[in-house]
Amino acid sequence: MSYDAVTKFTAATGVTPEVVTYYSGWLEPFQAGFAASVAKHGAVPLVQINPSNVRLAAIASGQYDGYLTTFAEAVRSYGHPVILSFGHEMNGNWYSWGYKHTSPAVFVATWRHVVTLFRGLGVRKVTWMWTVNVIHTNRGIPPPASWWPGSSYVNWVGMDGYYYDPSWTFASLFGPTIAAVRELSRAPILIAETAAAPAAVQPAKIADLFRGVRLYGLLGFVWFDVSNPEHWGLSSPAAIAALRAGAQTYQKPAS
Repeated sequence: MSYDAVTKFTAATGVTPEVVTYYSGWLEPFQAGFAASVAKHGAVPLVQINPSNVRLAAIASGQYDGYLTTFAEAVRSYGHPVILSFGHEMNGNWYSWGYKHTSPAVFVATWRHVVTLFRGLGVRKVTWMWTVNVIHTNRGIPPPASWWPGSSYVNWVGMDGYYYDPSWTFASLFGPTIAAVRELSRAPILIAETAAAPAAVQPAKIADLFRGVRLYGLLGFVWFDVSNPEHWGLSSPAAIAALRAGAQTYQKPAS
């Protein structure tokens, strides 16, 4: 989302986002311009680094340290807070780095290698967010414990889940995964991707998200505001009104 896109979103909804995401392909440089543009609105960039078309074992063994060093140095030069997530939704089976394609042990080794490299280069203003998909055992999405790299390598936990079924609630969609994560870590949790379709149910689900975030003491949520075949984008005045109302009353949990 560019500066102009953030401006338009804020104008349309009356809500200024605190986190704005972009998805970074492998070998893509750090988008300092993007980061600077969202920072103008007081937001923090969340970069989802996607290791597509590359073997994680090659990353873990150091074969891509040149690229990672360049990326890390650019983040360090940027000098402002950045949230980095690597290989999100690894407990799902739709990405090459995920379940049934790459072993959890290799994922863990790669995650630790990336974090260690950044820290070794003095990159300090990074929040490392380990992002999992919500558990759906009937869809073959297992609990994420096997991919856990350890508390010393993780600052936040991200969680992705969508209201595919209008009957789902925050508790049914996110509750089991929050419980599973809490067996691993007390790190702050951010709902890193969520949305609801069709548009008719969006107002109720947005209200449900705000209630759930408060009830479980989470950081917040990131709405996947994209108009694609599943129409996740905020597409009705009622949905926008629900977002505005929730944002006005939302209070961050005490630290």
